[in-house]
Amino acid sequence: MTVDDNSPLGPELTEALWKISRRYCEEEGGSHGPDHIERVYRTALAIGRKLHARLDILAPAALLHDIGRRQETAGRGSVCHARKGAEMAAAILADLGISPGDIEAVVHCIRSHRFRGGESPQTLEAEILFDADKLDSIGAIGIGRAFLFAGQVGARLHDAEIDHAHTRPYSAEDTAYREFRVKLSRVRDQMRTGPGRKLAEQRHAFMEIFFDELNREIYGSDSEHCDTPDGRNRC
Repeated sequence: MTVDDNSPLGPELTEALWKISRRYCEEEGGSHGPDHIERVYRTALAIGRKLHARLDILAPAALLHDIGRRQETAGRGSVCHARKGAEMAAAILADLGISPGDIEAVVHCIRSHRFRGGESPQTLEAEILFDADKLDSIGAIGIGRAFLFAGQVGARLHDAEIDHAHTRPYSAEDTAYREFRVKLSRVRDQMRTGPGRKLAEQRHAFMEIFFDELNREIYGSDSEHCDTPDGRNRC
């Protein structure tokens, strides 16, 4: 990521946070690598500027929001990366001389950014980070990341025949299509900001087209091959 003088935190602090974030995210790699952080950072700042948010809160929150991800992966989902990352971020920001009030604002953004987390966003900056992170999970980028994550956990390429409500994450059943049905298809309705909702509508439409086509290519368009055992139509 290129850091310039227009960074909300200034180039030196932004570079320091980016190096910390990159180290943690390179350890995780895959769909939550440094490229994901950079996209979320840029999306969050773009929405933040439109909504006149505090960019000095949003920027560190975006850069550090996934630093706890490695612990969640190692625990196969038993550790919440949002809560863990918030704890880690608080110590990092304190060491960098950030004020306690600003640290709490950043930490809240990180704690509440997870789709399935227990804490919901309560500030404008937290809502923006939530949207920016979710936007990176849908559309063409989201599809690519879903397949990349499925490869990381050893999942199948595709399986539309199973009941996804009774499948397990971090398993061979955790396909990109499962991720779409269980999580990604619901993201559009979870968005918190006007700009986020507009972008989510566009990206959701593309996902519907993609997975419809994937099912047709795998199962064919003949209706007798499209019906699942539980009566759903997968084509």
